[in-house]
Amino acid sequence: MAAVAETTSALDARLAGLTMPVGGWSDAARKDALMRVQAAGLPVRRDEYWKYTRPDTLTQAVAVPAALFHNAEGALFDDVDRLKIVFVDGIFDAGASDDLTLSGVTIERLATANADIHWARDLYGVLEARGQNPVARPLATLNTAFASDGVLIHVTGSASKPINLIYLHKSETSDVMLHNVIKLDAGANLTVLETGPAAARFNKVIEVDIADGAAFHHIRAQGRDHERRAVTHIFARLGTESTFKSFTLTANGVMTRNECVIELTGDDAKATVGGACVGDGDFHHDDTVFVTHDAVNCESRQVFKKVLRNGATGVFQGKILVKVGAQKTDGYQISQSLLLDEDSQFLAKPELEIYADDVICSHGSTSGAIDETALFYLRSRGVPAAVATDLLTLSFLAEAVEEIEDEDLREDINALLQSWLERRRS
Repeated sequence: MAAVAETTSALDARLAGLTMPVGGWSDAARKDALMRVQAAGLPVRRDEYWKYTRPDTLTQAVAVPAALFHNAEGALFDDVDRLKIVFVDGIFDAGASDDLTLSGVTIERLATANADIHWARDLYGVLEARGQNPVARPLATLNTAFASDGVLIHVTGSASKPINLIYLHKSETSDVMLHNVIKLDAGANLTVLETGPAAARFNKVIEVDIADGAAFHHIRAQGRDHERRAVTHIFARLGTESTFKSFTLTANGVMTRNECVIELTGDDAKATVGGACVGDGDFHHDDTVFVTHDAVNCESRQVFKKVLRNGATGVFQGKILVKVGAQKTDGYQISQSLLLDEDSQFLAKPELEIYADDVICSHGSTSGAIDETALFYLRSRGVPAAVATDLLTLSFLAEAVEEIEDEDLREDINALLQSWLERRRS
């Protein structure tokens, strides 16, 4: 009873500091989400899917301050022809953003899309609610209820350029919730880039509905040298012969939890979710993925690599669920860590749950130190120890980075990784 009272008290304190937008087409979804989070409560360490990660700083009433790093992002993706949408501490910055007109795409802000009838009404909170079963994700539900802004993107054709969502942080105490809804019609194509340190505490949800034959590509670079605490969620639903690809690079940050929930509901769909993270010192990074196969002849890939040093912690929780009738499923999952000292740790929980008999599913997880033979080989040819370690580290991360199809974007990510490593050479 004491534990229940503690959980209820924490939820009441968190809700007391929030204001829920009212009225308009999202009102019913927000009220439903509020009831759901009140019934479920906020996550605690006792919850199965939070046993490796302390949720305290994500759930407490007041966000922990985070110092500002004004040069944190450099020029990432600056050479890419893209449409920029900028949020500063969760507030849309029209002056820093591009015009929201893009061929084959309509873009609106969640905060100003006030029509009583809107296409997003059928999606806002819907995929998030579906993603609560069989694992509760109350921080996503909290976001659905209280998110103050975000973007609504409806893709009717092939987008002429990527959309870059840029989240900037100019207040040491910012506490931000953003909710993005993306709908791709049949045969549509879109690439979304996400960059920026975002906030002292950041809670973000993306719901992506991918119709038959459509393709969605997503690349996210989560701030450098920043004291952020963040939880992100992607809820994706795939139609027949559709494609979903998401890659996340995380460099530093005190606590980051990235959740991805994918449903393959149409035959011959393909989903890939992967990431690379590099962490140093007071760094805790958690990738939690749940992929559900509910159609025939679908493929899914999970590829995650983590490099940890000076006591950093990495977590991977990945599950593949193959439902009855989802024959000819091909599910692949790999999570690996490179520990650059004895103080760092990697915690992994790979899972398979299969109710079909004609499937190919595999998972693997490894953790180890730098390859001493390879390091000796490079040193013997005159490569300094720090440079040799960086080269082997980049080689280790390459499998995850190679999941990015666009060569220019892939090179930008590699350059960001290399610059992070160079700044930390001892």
